[in-house]
Order: sequence, then C-alpha cells, then structure tokens
Amino acid sequence: MDTVLSFIRKQKVAFICSVDEEGFPNVKAMLKPRKIDGLHHFYFSTNTSSMRVKQYLSNPNACIYFYHKGLIKYTGIMLKGKMEVLTDQKTKDMIWRKGDTLFYKGGVTDPDYCVLRFTAETGRYYCDLKTESFTVE
Repeated sequence: MDTVLSFIRKQKVAFICSVDEEGFPNVKAMLKPRKIDGLHHFYFSTNTSSMRVKQYLSNPNACIYFYHKGLIKYTGIMLKGKMEVLTDQKTKDMIWRKGDTLFYKGGVTDPDYCVLRFTAETGRYYCDLKTESFTVE
C-alpha cells in the first residue's frame, strides 16, 4: 500500500463523489487533500454553504479518485468510505493556509469555511491493465 499512498501524494487533483437526494452519484474535481493520514483519512477544505456539504450531511457515503495519465501508462485509485463535515475550530486550524482568505473572507473562523474528512474503507488500484481491490486497515 506504500505504492498507492506515494502515488496519491503526488497528485494535484482529487475527484470527490457524493450521493444526491435522488440517489445519483455526483462527482467534483477538487484540489488535492490538505492533509493525508495514511490511507485512512483525507482532509479537504470547502464552503459550508456548498451543495456537496448538504449531500454529505444527508448521506455520508462517498468515494475519492486519483489518477495520472502518462504517454502510455494510466494509473487510477478509487477509495470508498464515509465523508464527514467538520466545523470545529481545531480541525479548521489544522488545514488552514495563508492564501485561503481569497476563498473565505472571514479567515479561519469564517462560518462558510469547513473541512471534509474522508475515511477510506476499501479501494481499487488500476495500473498497466491490472486491477486490484483492497481493504484499508
């Protein structure tokens, strides 16, 4: 799993998936996670007022996907699990960055700033025409 984690850390974009009120999957491209704790937890910053936050509060089932397409090699990793919406100040402080005031005018205490914490349960790794499923422990 070190290969998987190393690959994820190098990516600049993550795709996060939520489930809408009609039961359909919704996908969104995001900047890479602000913090990664092994393959277990991935932290993203977002707007509390966003559609995605409403979806995760209603249904925490989620997945995140990372990929890289080279000239002849494609690698993709999908992780399935649960997404939490965190608004406690300690967590917000943990992933805050100086330039975030561009998005959150009220700074780190802005009520429209929150953290999404994804907890992975299972995954699928694709590389060189081979797919492998795994459990995150």
